[in-house]
Amino acid sequence: MGGEDRSARVWARAVAGTALGAASAVVEAAALVPLLVLLPLAAARPGRRWLHRLLRPLERVERWRLASLFGIEIVGEPGPLRVSAYLAVRCPVGLFGGLVLGFFLPSGVYLAFSPLAVLDGNPVAVVPFGLALVYLSVQGIVGLVGTERWLARRLLGPSRQDLLRERVAELTASRAGVVTAVDRERRRIERDLHDGLQQRLVLVGMALGRARRDPGSARGRELVEQAHREMGNAIRDLKEVAWRVYPAVLAESGLAAALDGLAARSELPIRVSCRVPAEIPPAVETAAYFVVAEAVTNTVKHAGATRVDVHVESEGNALVVRVSDDGAGGADPSGTGLSGLAGRVGALDGSLAVDSPVGGPTTVTAVLPCG
Repeated sequence: MGGEDRSARVWARAVAGTALGAASAVVEAAALVPLLVLLPLAAARPGRRWLHRLLRPLERVERWRLASLFGIEIVGEPGPLRVSAYLAVRCPVGLFGGLVLGFFLPSGVYLAFSPLAVLDGNPVAVVPFGLALVYLSVQGIVGLVGTERWLARRLLGPSRQDLLRERVAELTASRAGVVTAVDRERRRIERDLHDGLQQRLVLVGMALGRARRDPGSARGRELVEQAHREMGNAIRDLKEVAWRVYPAVLAESGLAAALDGLAARSELPIRVSCRVPAEIPPAVETAAYFVVAEAVTNTVKHAGATRVDVHVESEGNALVVRVSDDGAGGADPSGTGLSGLAGRVGALDGSLAVDSPVGGPTTVTAVLPCG
């Protein structure tokens, strides 16, 4: 029952919107004739403002009709030329809607019911023609509503529903990217633990086991020393893995200290310039750090660079991270590392741009909203 009521309300609004659109089309047609003569004034800024003031009442009526009766809420403020184009193209559509409601639909109803002696008792043979006319009128209303919505989106601007659908698509894509990036990072951590830390601990265990069989001898002492060195290496590898997961200094001392630590541990000389507000969201701080870390890692592995410059600064309500190097360029934004970064940045409504022509230099820029 609720679905039937909703369908009836939708149809009632469609008919009311078509009728009001026919009436407004008459007014708009009468108004557009003198406005077309004045349209060249829109070439100058004062003329555009004057023309926009003249068109503003008509635009407001159309916005209200589209939002209230057709469910299309237009966002943004189109210029006078776009409003003029919309009104000019919509006029014949609205007039045709008036023709459908004022002539075709009443004529179809009349022919369909007149043989019942309710009206003037026409022969039964006219009933199929009346029903066909009613059907074409209904389909005409459906087509008119669809045309009205399409014209509004194309000429006045996107609707709120369009923006919501686009936003949902962006969030779906960013969520998929984050899931992929997290899975890729997990696999890398597993590989580092297995190939690095686990192998070193195995060596430590083997060396200590052999030393126990020959305690006190020179060979036993040498094995203990070897185990000690491997344990130091294992601790170093464990710290490296921990830094990749989340650097403790980031939470304790902030982004600038974490980037300085990253620069100190890098194989390449890194010049860091970090000017950020005292309070930025932890998620933004973490994303900025990993943008720099991944960009530096890519540079070390693939670019053949001799130096890296890192600039982090606040611009408006966003944190902008730029990492540039003097390497050979040719970085692929769709590669594993950079695509993972794009997903991480996109999850925060940010953007990642990679400028890396062949021959260099390469610049990775991330914009992270702090709101």
